[in-house]
Amino acid sequence: MTLLKNDTFLRALLKQPVEYTPIWMMRQAGRYLPEYKATRAKAGSFLDLCKNTELATEVTIQPLERFDLDAAILFSDILTVPDAMGLGLYFAEGEGPKFERALQHEADIAKLHVPDMEKLQYVFDAVTSIRKALDGRVPLIGFSGSPFTLACYMVEGGSSKEFRTIKTMMYSRPDLLHKILDTTAQAVTAYLNAQIDAGAQAVQIFDTWGGVLSDAAFKEFSLKYIRQIVAGLKRESEGRRVPVIVFAKGGGLWLESMAEIGADALGLDWTCNIGEARRRVGNQVALQGNFDPFALFGTPESIRTEVARILADYGQGSGHVFNLGHGINQHADPEHAKILVDTVHELSRQYHGG
Repeated sequence: MTLLKNDTFLRALLKQPVEYTPIWMMRQAGRYLPEYKATRAKAGSFLDLCKNTELATEVTIQPLERFDLDAAILFSDILTVPDAMGLGLYFAEGEGPKFERALQHEADIAKLHVPDMEKLQYVFDAVTSIRKALDGRVPLIGFSGSPFTLACYMVEGGSSKEFRTIKTMMYSRPDLLHKILDTTAQAVTAYLNAQIDAGAQAVQIFDTWGGVLSDAAFKEFSLKYIRQIVAGLKRESEGRRVPVIVFAKGGGLWLESMAEIGADALGLDWTCNIGEARRRVGNQVALQGNFDPFALFGTPESIRTEVARILADYGQGSGHVFNLGHGINQHADPEHAKILVDTVHELSRQYHGG
């Protein structure tokens, strides 16, 4: 395996000393980049782009050619797992993801099983191809959706504003939802381990919709299954630790509980103060975040001010990976993203020894 030239991101996740605060951006390969739009047009559709090894590699590398990022993230989609489970994923124009066969009947839920990972071979091929293309430049992050977040799409049949169908199931037939979540957790564990085997050097679990739950429901229907996955992950590969990041949008209420599930780092959305979050979790985990993606719509000066504030709030020492509090917006100016990345590198050195 090629020697890693920049392992700042991995060291920060493990709270080891670093020279500066590393940065990557959720959805850094995406629609805000004109070169991404050109590749996507060449691919034909979003799913075709995910399933084309060469083009998925190309779009993963694109943001690294523009910005001095400290990690690459696999270009894929969280819904590849339910698609492999036979739910029939498709993307309706202007409507986002949909499933042909939503899980709303007991008979369908009873038949749900962990898919053969060969159905997701295109993802693992992309991981291997991206690692080769990176040639040790920066680490590669693999990822998956959390069981609850995936179940939201699987039960609702697509995106939702109210989550009425899944919450109805949760309160009226919790046994059915637990069956979906347990099967999905087993699938996600196998999926992430296969990404690690293919070359992913860190993995992130996205719990995008955990924040819509009540306190008790979050612990029973989301956190429990994330803990199950973390416990089943390979934590070493190629002679070094593979850090695990758990990101729950709207999860600021549960930082203490999340810090105890065995992950190496927690991702924060923009609603938390990162200094307070650090005090709450102590030395248990590193923190990732948490610049509001819409702060990129400000001026260069306001972007620098916001970066300075977040770095100062976190304070001295390692254990901070700078990121957005959610994915970069498709209308963001790439030049503003460059200001963000360069400012983090420039201003963060004062918080690290040496």
